[in-house]
Amino acid sequence: MSHHVHHPTPEVFNQKHAGTAPLILIAASIVGIALSVLGAVRNPEQFAYSWLFAFIYFFTLSVGCLFWTMVHHATDAEWSVVVRRLMENVAGLIPFVFLFFIPLIFCAPTLWKWWTIPHGVDEILDGKRGYLNHTFFYSRVFIFFAALSALAILFKRHSTQQDTTSHPQHTISMRRLSFAGIPIFAVSLTFGAYDWLLGLDYKWFSTMWGVYIFAGAAGSAMSLLVLILTWLRVKGYYKHSITHEHYHIMGKLMLAFSVFWAYIGFSQYMLIWYANVPEETSYFIRRNIGSWNTLSIALVVGRFFLPFLVLLLQATKKKPRVLCIIAGWILCMQLLDMYIIVMPMLHKDGVAPSIYDIGAILAIGAPLIFIFLKRLGKHSLIPVGDPRIDLCLKLSN
Repeated sequence: MSHHVHHPTPEVFNQKHAGTAPLILIAASIVGIALSVLGAVRNPEQFAYSWLFAFIYFFTLSVGCLFWTMVHHATDAEWSVVVRRLMENVAGLIPFVFLFFIPLIFCAPTLWKWWTIPHGVDEILDGKRGYLNHTFFYSRVFIFFAALSALAILFKRHSTQQDTTSHPQHTISMRRLSFAGIPIFAVSLTFGAYDWLLGLDYKWFSTMWGVYIFAGAAGSAMSLLVLILTWLRVKGYYKHSITHEHYHIMGKLMLAFSVFWAYIGFSQYMLIWYANVPEETSYFIRRNIGSWNTLSIALVVGRFFLPFLVLLLQATKKKPRVLCIIAGWILCMQLLDMYIIVMPMLHKDGVAPSIYDIGAILAIGAPLIFIFLKRLGKHSLIPVGDPRIDLCLKLSN
């Protein structure tokens, strides 16, 4: 490919290119909130699990983009300079995601059974009281979201200021911030996954749980970036800054995390199956019965085997249309993964879809997408002040 570089000019998203999407999102939000309120009144237990399922899905997408932002700076990556602003914008939704956690606080006695069990009733729970107590739980929620939100805000602030000043000091500051932020991110995501998901069954435990949730979050976040980027290119943006070479790298990362997700999932399953300890096997026994087993098999095939076979080909990763189909598929599989994690604790006899599941997805997802679109036009889509922008534009794999 040619190495002649056109230094990019700022590209600011024009809200008119969103078309009728904001109105559709507002309508979807109203429908979702109405369904959720109805569910909270008529079937509080179903509402609680549906809300947790939807919340954790969008939480993983937003923190996944924060992870990719930090990796970009920590590795001093060149290829991702032009897509970095999209990562920052999605990660910037984390403070808003926190607001959607608030209903779960009121649902805590319904979701997390340890919440209402008094001392002396369960010996296993009493041994975990140092961690599983109300005060520490509230504190962790606040600390996790405060830390992740602060990281997202600081990265976005340095990035947008650099658009104006073009000062390399911002790059150095963001690199230092990423070194400090990656351990904070790892702790927050891991223990958040333990508290909100593994905590649904306080007797079960897995040392790989945090890594498993991380693998799904990173892979699905990269898939989301592919879809957003392609949509913006259709609208006329990134025409001279994004090439098939960038798609190729994003496709390789999607492939890598599809394999990593499968590796962690299999390792967790294999070790628990081999040890055959009752406290550890309960999770998989519950999901390997009846219709849950069918969904579990579908997840393994859909989340690993199908993307692996398609993304293994180099030509596929350089075709935006094909890559978008796989990216959308991976996002659907991430949704299925979160569903299989959460819902068997409510519907123990088999899969039982509810209209409140859809309501929760709309009530959380539609407002977040609306906010994302509204904030998208506040700054240039391309971080033109980044000193590595020219190297990114002449990328060649």
